[in-house]
Amino acid sequence: MSEAGEFIDLALQRESSWSRAEEAEARRGGGHRYYGASVGAVRGTVRDALRRHPGLTHDEITALGSELWEVPVFERRLAAVVLLQSSVGLLTNTDLTRIEGFVRSARVGALVDPLAIDVIGPLIAGLDVVGRVRADSVLDRWVRDPDGWLRRAALLSPLRGLRAGAGEWSRFVRHARAVLAEPNLTEDDGAAAAADAVSLVLAEMARRRPELEF
Repeated sequence: MSEAGEFIDLALQRESSWSRAEEAEARRGGGHRYYGASVGAVRGTVRDALRRHPGLTHDEITALGSELWEVPVFERRLAAVVLLQSSVGLLTNTDLTRIEGFVRSARVGALVDPLAIDVIGPLIAGLDVVGRVRADSVLDRWVRDPDGWLRRAALLSPLRGLRAGAGEWSRFVRHARAVLAEPNLTEDDGAAAAADAVSLVLAEMARRRPELEF
């Protein structure tokens, strides 16, 4: 394990709580183990790690994210998400392959949603024209994938931009209609997760931008 990865893991274990771990496992499931560290502790730990290791390059950030994600402990994986959130300006469209693997193995909204909204969305928004075209083709593939959690990530990824009055509403509508047309594409809870993502975006836009039509 890298020095930064070891620092994060040990810090999270020091913040552990059996009662929180049991409650989180009962509430979230997803096949993860839980240390029982709070979300605030996870964010603080990543912040401290970046202070201890300033100037990490793109390759170092993505390698650390993969290292944290490799062990199916929820807090480690959430730390990987926070790490990518903190360094999203370093990411490129080629990192969507790695993030796709994260989404496929996450299986819980508490990991998939921040990956989609706070990592994938801003990553794509910061790309140049060529990179954006390639990234859009990736999302087009995701929204047709049998994995409902991947479809959820594609649907939620433009939410941050849409909240700010930007984003491509027509693309979201096209993706949402494609998902709703095949609600039983998968047998697991992913189908419900994808449909719920459509409802979430529509409800938020009804409040923030009621002029948009679905």
